[in-house]
Amino acid sequence: MSFAEAGRNRWTRAAWAFGLCLLSVSLAGCIQPLYGPLANGDGSVQAEMQAIAVEPIKDRLGHYLENELIFAFNGTGSQVPPRYRLYVTLSEGTQSPLIDTVTGIASAANVLVTASYRLESPAAGKEPILKGIDTVVASYDRTTERFASVRAARDAEIRDAERLADQIRMRIAAYFATRGGA
Repeated sequence: MSFAEAGRNRWTRAAWAFGLCLLSVSLAGCIQPLYGPLANGDGSVQAEMQAIAVEPIKDRLGHYLENELIFAFNGTGSQVPPRYRLYVTLSEGTQSPLIDTVTGIASAANVLVTASYRLESPAAGKEPILKGIDTVVASYDRTTERFASVRAARDAEIRDAERLADQIRMRIAAYFATRGGA
């Protein structure tokens, strides 16, 4: 490489570095932290999420999801008067994608859970301020031991409940961060 080519490479790298710095400075104001102040300037996302009351959810899976949501919204244990109500309905199914060709018994299964939820505020009237549907899938191995298979299925339900709670929490936090409280 000649001296002239080395000089061009240096100027090319410097131009790229300058362009990258310029781009990062111009985008610095575009990013807003999810748990920062609300878009309307009143309070914080965390304070709004602590004011969500989770209505009872049916069945064992509903119990797991309800507990995960309560902890996700207000893990501090502080008593905040509820300003919002979260209603969740669940549907659960099991699929067996793998079947042992020798025994004809399923060797693995998927627990598919769909949650339909709506967040309501008495101040907003009868229409929900946010609603959505989330679906998660957890796999588990089936064995000839009945208790082991039942426990593995329950563990898959618990994993589904944790993931659903995380997805619902993130969607509600994003709603509060962009639109503010009701």
